[in-house]
Amino acid sequence: MASPATYFDALYLHSDDPWSVRTRWYERRKRQLTMASLPRERYRCAFEPGCSNGELSALLARRCDALLVVDLSESAIELARARLADMPTVHVEQRSVPREWPDREFDLIVLGEIAYYFDAGELETLARKIRATLSSDGTLIACHWRHRYDEALQTAEAAHASLHALCAMPRIVHHEERDLILDVWTTHGRSVAEEEGIA
Repeated sequence: MASPATYFDALYLHSDDPWSVRTRWYERRKRQLTMASLPRERYRCAFEPGCSNGELSALLARRCDALLVVDLSESAIELARARLADMPTVHVEQRSVPREWPDREFDLIVLGEIAYYFDAGELETLARKIRATLSSDGTLIACHWRHRYDEALQTAEAAHASLHALCAMPRIVHHEERDLILDVWTTHGRSVAEEEGIA
C-alpha cells in the first residue's frame, strides 16, 4: 500500500465521495445510528478525526457548541471545508492522527471508520491521546465496518477490543450487526436516564 495520504488522495481524485457516504443507505443509516447513540443532547467541544467529506460532521455540528474535524487527505479537507462552510462553529484542519493530536480538551470524540487503519502501536498512542484530552464528563464513540477491507490493518472487532482495553472506560452502548460494530464509552459510566436523574 502507498503512504496513507497518497492512498486516500488517489481515491478522491476519482470521486468526491469515494465511499458513497451521501447516497448509500448503509452510510446514511450508520450516521443516524451514531447520532442516536450519543448519550447527551449537546456537547461543548467535539473532535472528529477522519472526517472525510464532512457528512457526519454536519450532523455533529448541530449538537456541538464547537467542533474540530480533521483528515489526513488534503482532498478530503477541501471537500469538508466546502460542505461545512456555512457552519461557523466547525473548524476544519489537515492533520495526521494520532501523531498530530490536538492539545485541547474535548467532551466528545468520534471515531468513524478510522481505528482499523492503525497498527497496535498507533492504537496505544490513540488511546493515550483520547484519555489525555477527554473531559471528566466525556464521551467516546466508535463505529466501524465489519466486512473484509484489504487496506485495514485489523478487523473492526479487534480495533474495538483494543479501544475498550486501552482506554479503560465504562462502555454504555455496544451494538453489533452483520455490517457494523458501534460502541460508546464515557468517563463517568452514567446512562442517559442516570444523567437526567430518572434512574
